[in-house]
Amino acid sequence: MDYKDINVLDPELRVITEIEGDGKFTIGLPANYADDEETRFLLTPEACGLITSAGLKIKMEADAGIDVSFSDEAYAEYGVQITDRESVLKADLVLSFSPLKVEDVRKMKKGATLLCMMGNELFKAPTIEALLELQITCGVLDNMYSYNDEPVFANIINEIDGRAAILYAQEHLSYLGGGKGVLLAGVAGINPCEVLLIGEGMDICYAAKAAIAAGASVTLVNNDISALQTARQFCGDALTTLAIHPRVLYNKCKTADVLILGETTRPFKFPNKLNRIMKDSAFVLNFKDSHPSSAVPRTVAMGLSNVLVNFFDEMIIKNGFEGMIMSSEGVQCGVVTYHGKLVDKLIASFLSMPSVDIKIMLTAEN
Repeated sequence: MDYKDINVLDPELRVITEIEGDGKFTIGLPANYADDEETRFLLTPEACGLITSAGLKIKMEADAGIDVSFSDEAYAEYGVQITDRESVLKADLVLSFSPLKVEDVRKMKKGATLLCMMGNELFKAPTIEALLELQITCGVLDNMYSYNDEPVFANIINEIDGRAAILYAQEHLSYLGGGKGVLLAGVAGINPCEVLLIGEGMDICYAAKAAIAAGASVTLVNNDISALQTARQFCGDALTTLAIHPRVLYNKCKTADVLILGETTRPFKFPNKLNRIMKDSAFVLNFKDSHPSSAVPRTVAMGLSNVLVNFFDEMIIKNGFEGMIMSSEGVQCGVVTYHGKLVDKLIASFLSMPSVDIKIMLTAEN
């Protein structure tokens, strides 16, 4: 079905909510904060065109697409209204990669919706209090699940982080990157570089897969054998898997050219003493502290746009984000605040604030 024909399913779906002006539901795209290192963005011009042709209206802050190398003119050609930040924040739904800071939350329209990725700003009490005060429904995309129980937004970011980490490593090892001028891959008569990964998850697995594809010798270490089995099935027999053991880890760190750290199944802290025995030229990256996908924000925008076009398609059919929450447990998993209540237990625990089970709220409303 052509996206332009979506609304013929039901004429009443043409308008999700009545607002001033032409009555169209408005999506706001603010720019990344100038004082932040975040470069990633959520929508490409082409994706905006598909969304606007479905009957929604998009307002974007001027120059918001610079980080992904798209001009204002490129977005305007696809029906996006280029305006100032104040106007964007007054949209019915604000779409931002990073959570908004408290001063911007307070500029939003009461009862509006904020969709973003999980970030530190949501673990600050003033931000949550502002969301609750204005009864803003806040959802984090990377905690949401698709109809087949896949965290599709998180998977895209993790895959790009994993693959980009190997690009980082190769650049570091190259002469242009200040390294000794070596390839990850070996050639005839020369051993390949050794890549050591510690942890589990899609970012680690895709980093392993990318390193194997680059021709490196790749070893994955974890403290859960079942997780290692899953990783080996995903990456193939070229991946060497080892259980965490002091002597094994010592030997591997001593010869590693690249070390990438992630979350292990059970808590594990990388011993500081191992840093001293690693090669001076070794490249070290910790996924807890770094997001390599920030180096390829256009790829991020393209990948997430594919999902968001379908996301807003479903939102139209279900008569708004409220309808998606009502009908989808996967969407409910990503909701942080709802109708003036904090419903994310992790954030509530961190901030020592009371929380409510969203399922109980929805049952009561129905």
